[in-house]
Amino acid sequence: MRQYRIRGGKRIAGEFCVGGAKNAVLPILAAVCLNEGVNEIHNCPPIADTFASIEILESIGCQVEFEGTTLKVDTSGALSHDIPDEIVGKMRSSILFMGAMMGRMGKVNIAMPGGCKLGARAIDMHIYGLAAMGAIICIEGDKLRCEAKVLKGAKIRLHTASVGATENLMLAAVKAKGKTVIENAAREPEIVDLAKFLVGMGAKIEGAGTDKILITGVDSLHAGKPHHIMPDRIVAGTYLVAAAITRGCIRLHDVCPPDLAPVIAVLKEMGCYIHSGRNCITLVAPERLKALPHLVTEVHPGFPTDMQAQFVAALSVAEGTSTVTETIFESRHAHALDLNHMGAGIEMSKDSRTFTIEGKASLHGEVVKAQDLRGGAALVLAGLVAEGETVVQNAHYVERGYACIAKDLRGLGADIMLEDI
Repeated sequence: MRQYRIRGGKRIAGEFCVGGAKNAVLPILAAVCLNEGVNEIHNCPPIADTFASIEILESIGCQVEFEGTTLKVDTSGALSHDIPDEIVGKMRSSILFMGAMMGRMGKVNIAMPGGCKLGARAIDMHIYGLAAMGAIICIEGDKLRCEAKVLKGAKIRLHTASVGATENLMLAAVKAKGKTVIENAAREPEIVDLAKFLVGMGAKIEGAGTDKILITGVDSLHAGKPHHIMPDRIVAGTYLVAAAITRGCIRLHDVCPPDLAPVIAVLKEMGCYIHSGRNCITLVAPERLKALPHLVTEVHPGFPTDMQAQFVAALSVAEGTSTVTETIFESRHAHALDLNHMGAGIEMSKDSRTFTIEGKASLHGEVVKAQDLRGGAALVLAGLVAEGETVVQNAHYVERGYACIAKDLRGLGADIMLEDI
């Protein structure tokens, strides 16, 4: 077990290069199973979830080399369709191996996925879509057993624009017989990155990034040219908030500003000066942030749920009263309790989805516990601005999505250390 020890009061200032995206690399690491060759992937973030995906790949028979941020995966050998339960329990995105292995082998045995506890995150749309393509799925306790003699293209309409379901069905459909149409598909940039990787392998995909994706199945796929993972828009957004909450300034490189449009718009509304270049963003914070009348999380291209907790932390020290409503996950609120322990003035609705935040002049350091990835990042941000010392326990949650957040922030002027307990 590890924890972050933070002494607040230092302004974040400097330049930072953003690495590859967690939410892009994970479906791509499942996708490599669809071909039988050597896959080379660059800009892979060295985070806990990447290493969990590597464990799955190695456990089913892939050969993996990971050096720096370059990953080489040889999927040419015989693969097992049994995915170990203990690895699947580490992260939500392990469920993506269901679609990939169905596409490769026509069968898979996999446990229900783990990851952060953010409320009911049902996989009913994954199951519904695969069943529409001809899969027979048996649920035995926490185990899923899926099999299909032949996967066939189908017209599938998702009742919500689920990123995971969209990705899983894309993975299954690229080698299915005929055409698959996914309606009400998720439109996140990470979906586009997955489509680019699959097309590079020989898949036929149209409409990625829109709410209707058309996939024409092919008989086989090959290892494509080396793929470069897109920049992590959530890491970029988190570091922008780090500068904003500490009255600092930052210049991010290797980013895609259009992917951050909703985050940038909200930061400007809070009083930050922001200038965007082709692949860089500069932020200069005001002496005190302004409150927001009502911030609502939405599916892309709306404000991302993965930035909700970080903005709740920032609004805790903004001038005025703000309202934030979480519409994606029913239980994404644990950070609010710890922020209140640090002196924030946050009231939650009965369903814990809406936060009314009375901005305080300051927060004070306390011992708090991360209970999920983005909530843990929010507590780190609060520690940067809090008076005195803050200890954020359960650092392993944060490490699932941020490779070296303590080192990064220290390089930008923060007084923060990652330490073993």
